[in-house]
Amino acid sequence: MNERYLEGRVAMVTGGASGMGRAMALAFAERGASLIIGSLLAKHEGKLAKGELAFLPGEEQLMNTKKELEAFGGKVVAADLDVCSTESCEKFFELAMKEFGKVDILANAAGITAEHVIVGHSEALWLKVMDVNANGPFRVAKLVLPGMLERKWGRIVNIASTAASVGALTSGAYCASKAAVLGLTRCLALEGAEFNVSCNSISPGWVQTDFQKKWMNDIATTGNMASGEAYIADTIAQTPQKRMIQPKEIGALAAYLCREEAFGITGQDITVSAGSLW
Repeated sequence: MNERYLEGRVAMVTGGASGMGRAMALAFAERGASLIIGSLLAKHEGKLAKGELAFLPGEEQLMNTKKELEAFGGKVVAADLDVCSTESCEKFFELAMKEFGKVDILANAAGITAEHVIVGHSEALWLKVMDVNANGPFRVAKLVLPGMLERKWGRIVNIASTAASVGALTSGAYCASKAAVLGLTRCLALEGAEFNVSCNSISPGWVQTDFQKKWMNDIATTGNMASGEAYIADTIAQTPQKRMIQPKEIGALAAYLCREEAFGITGQDITVSAGSLW
């Protein structure tokens, strides 16, 4: 079996400097793809809404990820990206076209959350979560999809969440935004079906990333729990496999969905949660 089956392909990854985005980028690069990765960087912390939980990597982390990807032999471009800005998304896409002339694979991993019940939820915070998690994938997909349809080859992988199907008391905006990702995924799959373009979503449970640790610490604080570490330990204990999902597991699945043999898998939401519902 050819392990470099993405030779000649170009993959675009949002949220690509860290977490699951980085893991998917590494999996694509290992299988031969060239990459363009983008993340909203720490210098833009002023853009965060009050109550927003996000992980913003620094320029150094973005460049370190770029070097890791280049070690697999393909060309890599890394840039600042704000998926809430149509202008930023368009500039990012234009950079991809300038450097590579095409985008074959899109992985949407940029995401945020907020911990708040619906009563008293600020509209600005709700709209920000929806904008990043639901509108962001739409903004980028609408740019890359025409070329995929024209070339009759494309793979789109959206990061959703178990939260898309299971409610949580203080995660209304996040649950709603990830449910929207599932709807977008199914529609993109139908639009690309006749043109050898597939679209699927991956719904992880808790994944061991810097963002996950920050989020779980916030949940512990909001819920007056003993500590974030205690909450994480308790969550692991209650998970059937007694562990956290590792980012590389998400990367491996995303890469598999890009195989020729996986084209029949489209419009699907695949749960990776170590047996847990959330």
